[in-house]
Amino acid sequence: MSGNWIIVGAIATGLVIAGCGAAAAADLAATTAPAAPADAPTTQSPWQIRLRALGVITNDSGRVDGIAGSGLSSSNSVIPEFDVSYFFTDNIAAELILGTTSSKIYGKGSIAGLGEVGKTWLLPPTLTLQYHFTDFGAFKPYIGAGVNYTVFYNQSGKSAESLDVKNTFGVALQAGFDYMFDQHWGANLDVKKIFLRPDFDATVGGANVSGKAKLDPWLVGAGITYRF
Repeated sequence: MSGNWIIVGAIATGLVIAGCGAAAAADLAATTAPAAPADAPTTQSPWQIRLRALGVITNDSGRVDGIAGSGLSSSNSVIPEFDVSYFFTDNIAAELILGTTSSKIYGKGSIAGLGEVGKTWLLPPTLTLQYHFTDFGAFKPYIGAGVNYTVFYNQSGKSAESLDVKNTFGVALQAGFDYMFDQHWGANLDVKKIFLRPDFDATVGGANVSGKAKLDPWLVGAGITYRF
């Protein structure tokens, strides 16, 4: 009998040891198994577009060469404007604005009697490099600077027989902000100052004249933003 009890005890001890080993192996597997991967963050597209209503407010200044006290003024306008932005990083972006407007040119000072000198259309694409601040939640202000190239077309004279405003480059400064309602949609307010001073030629009373128009417009825009 004692031998039988010894055999039974040995078998029981072996079962206990085997069970403990299996439990230890299961615990080790649980601790060494790789964790399930977390959901990867959503990558936002670098492209953004805006549609704005844009007020073009010109500086009433300029001159006709050789006529003392002469001055010029240009009419203001409100136009639709479209822009495209590309974000190189969360903070650095480039923006291109596209729009066109017309402007009437008037004599001032010693040539005020000319009244409306003529009219021209302007196509002023402007490219700026911007810095976007990202520490204010949904409120995303930015500043920028860049270059403008304005094309003058469909020009016509009124009190002048002819008018030819020359295409020219200008420097642009910018400040604005987006307020984002969600990941894609937001509202935008933007202000630009363009230093734009084209030369012009005209024919008035049969005489050829030339000068410089100091337009230097403010571009004040408000509209909607969409980030892809």
